[in-house]
Amino acid sequence: MSGNMNLTIKAWRQKNAQARGGFETIKLSNISPDMSFLEMLDVMNEQLIKEGKEAFAFDHDCREGICGMCSLVINGLPHGPDSLVTTCQLHMRKFKDGDTIVIEPWRSAAFPVIRDCAVDRGAFDRIIQAGGFVSINTGNAPPANTLPVPKADADRAFDAAACIGCGACVAACKNASAMLFVSAKVSHLAYLPQGKPEKQKRVLAMVEQMDKEGFGNCTNLFECEAACPKGITVEFIAKMNREYMCATVLYAEKVYSTEA
Repeated sequence: MSGNMNLTIKAWRQKNAQARGGFETIKLSNISPDMSFLEMLDVMNEQLIKEGKEAFAFDHDCREGICGMCSLVINGLPHGPDSLVTTCQLHMRKFKDGDTIVIEPWRSAAFPVIRDCAVDRGAFDRIIQAGGFVSINTGNAPPANTLPVPKADADRAFDAAACIGCGACVAACKNASAMLFVSAKVSHLAYLPQGKPEKQKRVLAMVEQMDKEGFGNCTNLFECEAACPKGITVEFIAKMNREYMCATVLYAEKVYSTEA
């Protein structure tokens, strides 16, 4: 592509979760195709401030595809038209001169709007707090070669741990399901020996908290996998379902034996 671009931005503006929102049309000129999407939004905000308008609120932090904060639906796609990237890794060369770009927030009752396209994803934090960690005190970390882990299990745990908790899976799902996120966190620890002693307790607690937060159910459309910037696979949902069923049966047996 030669030269810079002129763009029309339709940005979602909303004062808070209770207010009624709507799109604001903003014309931008001289946008470099080498800019990241967030750099383009910085330019847009500079223009809005010069015009005496309120800046557009959006979430960001590392701008390196690590933190998962840059949660935007761009032209109907979480994180935009590129694959396996976050919004901060999306570059304007993916768009053409004269394009109209529609920007919306993650839309889920469990992710209330803070302002414009910044949403509260505290629900994910509360799910992790419900049990997405190893709480048993194991002392100092032993040398890695004294705790053998089958390579297949180590690889799968690493794949699940790649989840950055951005919420794109929720935004892409018609049910606003958090199953891909929760299954990645459950599977990450369930594959490793340090996480096995608490795996039944962990999966029951995290799924219960997920339901309390108001996320929907999974109906196996795989939109979450397609939208995930880290390529988390729905195979982890199947693993979590197995872990959950086993934990439910073991819990029921424990209650039955206690009552007997």
